Amino acid sequence: MIPASFDYVRPGTLEEACRVLGEAAAAGDDVKVLAGGQSLLPLLRLRLAYPSALVDLGRLPELRGVEDRGDHVFIGALTTHDEVVRSGVVREKTPLVALATATVADPAVRHRGTFGGSMAHADPAGDLPAVALALGCVFVVRSGEGEREIPAAEFFVDYLEPALEPGEVLVGVRVPVLGAGWGFHYEKFHRTAQSWAIVGVAAAVRQTGGAVEEARIGLTNMGPTPVRAEAVETALRGVDLSPVAAGGTDPVREACAEADDGTSPPADLHAQPDYRRHLARVLTARAVRAAAG
Repeated sequence: MIPASFDYVRPGTLEEACRVLGEAAAAGDDVKVLAGGQSLLPLLRLRLAYPSALVDLGRLPELRGVEDRGDHVFIGALTTHDEVVRSGVVREKTPLVALATATVADPAVRHRGTFGGSMAHADPAGDLPAVALALGCVFVVRSGEGEREIPAAEFFVDYLEPALEPGEVLVGVRVPVLGAGWGFHYEKFHRTAQSWAIVGVAAAVRQTGGAVEEARIGLTNMGPTPVRAEAVETALRGVDLSPVAAGGTDPVREACAEADDGTSPPADLHAQPDYRRHLARVLTARAVRAAAG
C-alpha cells in the first residue's frame, strides 16, 4: 500500500528541529519524527499512521554516539542498534543494553534502526523498553522551551505512547552504570530470529556470598507498557544461588513464580495470556540464573 501524502522536512540543526516541531504543535498539526524509520515506515505503508508532515532527524550528528560519563553511559537517540552492540563502552559499562540490543530483529534492521527510535516508539513487545525500566534509565528530551529529563518509570505511558509532549525531541538516554558485583542477562522467547518477543526478560542480579542481594527485572510484552517485576525482585532477596540437586526444590524458580503478578499480557495470534504468564515465570528464572553466572 502507498502511504498518504505528507510534507517532508529535514532540519540541519537540533534547534531547527525543535522550532519546526514546536510550530507544528502550536498549529495542531499531526507531525511524526523520523529517525531510522524501521517502525514508522511500515505504519505509513499500511496507513495506520497518516501524519501531515515528517521531520527527518538524519542530519543531526549531535544526536548520535556513545559517551562514558562516569556514573552513566549516554547513548544518543540516533545511535543505531549496530553501533550500540559494537560499542566497547556499552559492552563494558552497561552489558545488559548490549545483550538485549543484539537480539533486536535482524542485522539489516539493526543497521538502520536507532536506539532512541525504539524507545520513543514505546512498543511493549520491543526489547529495549524493558531494559530501560530494569536499569532505571533516564530519557533526555529537548524542545524550544529547553531540556528536561524523564525517568524510565514515567516514560512509557501506554501502548505506543511515550511521555513526549508535542514539540519535544528525544535527545538521548542516560544508562546507569551499576558497577562491580552485578550480572546481566536478557532472555527472549520468539518464533523466529527477527520476530518480536512473545515474552522477554531483562535481568540484573547482584549477589553476595552466593545469595541474591538485589535484583532488577523488566518484562517485555506482558502488558501495554514494559513491566517491572517488583514482586520477584522482593522475593529474590537473600535467595541461595547454589546449584540444585536432582529432584530438589529450586528457590530461584519458587521466587520467580510471582513474575506475572500485576501484569496484563495481550492475546494475539502468537500466544494467549495464560501462556505468556507461564513463559514469564519460566524465563525469569532462567534469566536470573544466567545473570547470576
